Amino acid sequence: MNKRLYNSDLWNEIISEVSKINDNDKILDKFFRESILNFDNIEECLSNILSKKLSSEFISFNSIINIVKEAVSNKKIKKSIEEDINAFFLKDPACKMYCQPILFYKGFIALQAYRVGNFWRRDKLEFSLYIQSLVSELYGVDIHPNSKIGCGIMVDHATGIVIGETAELGDNSSIFHGVTLGGVGSDKEKRHPKVGKNVLLSANTTILGDIKIGDNVKIGAGSVVLKDLPDNCTAVGIPAKVIK
Repeated sequence: MNKRLYNSDLWNEIISEVSKINDNDKILDKFFRESILNFDNIEECLSNILSKKLSSEFISFNSIINIVKEAVSNKKIKKSIEEDINAFFLKDPACKMYCQPILFYKGFIALQAYRVGNFWRRDKLEFSLYIQSLVSELYGVDIHPNSKIGCGIMVDHATGIVIGETAELGDNSSIFHGVTLGGVGSDKEKRHPKVGKNVLLSANTTILGDIKIGDNVKIGAGSVVLKDLPDNCTAVGIPAKVIK
């Protein structure tokens, strides 16, 4: 199977995958049940996982589960979650099953935690910033809740990713470890990059300032981008230059 799945089709496939694994080897039985098998849909499953990850000595699981569930059940966020799962499955050769991002990939979990924080950024800003801080400590992924990230995002390995307050990342983009969408100057309105759709940001790419990266752009590993890049190009180097 190598296609996009949504709604009940996606959830049923995830349940089927995990059930087959669990039937063959019970060593992770409790983990699989408390992560996937005890739930009826992705919203309940992911709300439970995120609430466990985000609870601490300061805030209990029971205090945040309904807040997280309200965000995850939002129609737009639910669609984004499904698109993210499909993106991991279709783009990452190491992802052999739809269940793997939910169970094992910190990049996926960090991204969904961002989505919860982004949902509550106006009504519960401090809670959103708490999520940002905790996820940064847990996973080494620092995404400001006010940033704008599209759906269908594949975050590979994830360690060291930094996405600033006014940064934007378009739909169906791929972002690897060590990527920075950073700010320049003290302008409170716009000081971070706007990255288009279907963009590949390779490992340790740094993009700085209020610049625009077009759609369908590929940026090579270790590049530093300081100026706008047009649609449909490949750029590499320090500073990055268009080579194709």
